[in-house]
Amino acid sequence: MSLTPATMRRLMREITELKNTPPEGIRVVTSEENMLDLTGIVEGPEQTPYAGGYFRVRFQFTHEFPTAPPKCWFATKIFHPNVSSAGEICVNTLKKDWQSSYGIGHILVTIKCLLIYPNPESALDEEAGKLLLEDYDAYCSRAKLITSVHATPRTRPPEFQTPSAEKEEESSTTSIPVSILTPVVPLPHITLPVPTSASSPRKSSPTPPSQPLQSSPANTLSSALSTSTVSSKDGKERLSPLGTANSNVAGLVAATTTKAVKRSAASTSSGIEKRKKALKRL
Repeated sequence: MSLTPATMRRLMREITELKNTPPEGIRVVTSEENMLDLTGIVEGPEQTPYAGGYFRVRFQFTHEFPTAPPKCWFATKIFHPNVSSAGEICVNTLKKDWQSSYGIGHILVTIKCLLIYPNPESALDEEAGKLLLEDYDAYCSRAKLITSVHATPRTRPPEFQTPSAEKEEESSTTSIPVSILTPVVPLPHITLPVPTSASSPRKSSPTPPSQPLQSSPANTLSSALSTSTVSSKDGKERLSPLGTANSNVAGLVAATTTKAVKRSAASTSSGIEKRKKALKRL
């Protein structure tokens, strides 16, 4: 086998990528003596008769690669319409649909899809193709039996201990804290009213001491208009605002107004008497 240096570099790069970040359900194994002695391992897809099995696919590269596809065959026995008893694979990707941009990973993914969607119309195994068309349950039972005997190991292959690229992406996504993804919206400040009852009257705030006013009618009136005293049940007097209905304030205002009217009336009558005495003298 003679490959160009460019082809060798391409294969080495692709094999390294498949080992470091393998697709889901697909692994590759190489020989220590020859990196091109390549074996692919395809895990049987779930909900198919091949679930639980691990199928080995061998590769052989020729000097025509990548212009022509490599030779591929199943090294593990499988009951499938598109796989012959010798392991030959019938899929268009390895024949007329091949493109030079395809590689090892593309071939293995195509084979995995073939396990999910077999094509009985182009069957290499006529028995499997006929059974798939006529009696699907019988086909599944036969495929499961062959898988359990030839493809199901007691322990999972060590190559599948390495997480796949899809699993690593899922784990990296779920490891992000929820607090980073979800912005924290502060709740509005709500002040709840304090309930009061008749049995426990609200305590009034202490009133700062004030300076005593001089006892004059104006001071007495202004103080009466601003505040008044209210006797509580405990016998103590507290200041009450003007807005509170209080008979003491009304009485004090009425008394002050009456005194002012009497004074003005007295001064008026005394002036009239003086004028009468002056006229008599004349």
